[in-house]
Amino acid sequence: MTTEPDAGLIEQGRKLFAGDWRFIWASPSIETLPPMAGLEVAFAGRSNVGKSSLINALTGRSNLARTSHTPGRTQELIFFEGPEKANFRLVDMPGYGYASAPKTQVASWTALIHKYLLGRATLARVYVLIDARHGIKDVDQEVLKTLDKSAVSYQVVLTKADQVKAAALQSMMADTSAALAKHPAAFPEVLVTSSRSGGGMPELRAAMVRLIEERRR
Repeated sequence: MTTEPDAGLIEQGRKLFAGDWRFIWASPSIETLPPMAGLEVAFAGRSNVGKSSLINALTGRSNLARTSHTPGRTQELIFFEGPEKANFRLVDMPGYGYASAPKTQVASWTALIHKYLLGRATLARVYVLIDARHGIKDVDQEVLKTLDKSAVSYQVVLTKADQVKAAALQSMMADTSAALAKHPAAFPEVLVTSSRSGGGMPELRAAMVRLIEERRR
């Protein structure tokens, strides 16, 4: 489920995310997306799953991505760019499954996400964040099916692992891996993280470095 990356990838990941990361663009519609350049990875997940907190933990910055206790705050595709030579971007996607938002707004976010997934040649992978306390829900399954249909490579990242006891976490990892076996576009390895403790961040950074190397060969 989670394999140990080698020390070289861990170090490359540390260097990549210790560099200069900055907000560069916010897109409320498909027409306003930034020009494609380099590689992008996107973060998807239910509202309040911890996407912004994870991006901040990855980059070692407390306020690069806005965090909020109010679900549904991210209503655009938010682009962050890394060190110039890396030519690599992170994309914070609007959270899904927020029932209290107006239906027209939810429909607009959903359409934006789907169009982005289908038409972005620079998109290397989507990291689908799943709360380790709750596992894959029906609304997550719908997103996974969309990714399968779009033939977009994706990998599941369990978040908030520090809030789950070890035995329950192992069980959740096994259940998640079993569920992903039914999804053709899913990367088989499940990553486990905690933005609060920093657990799993070196492995997630290393996974991205490996992805960059594979795509640029």
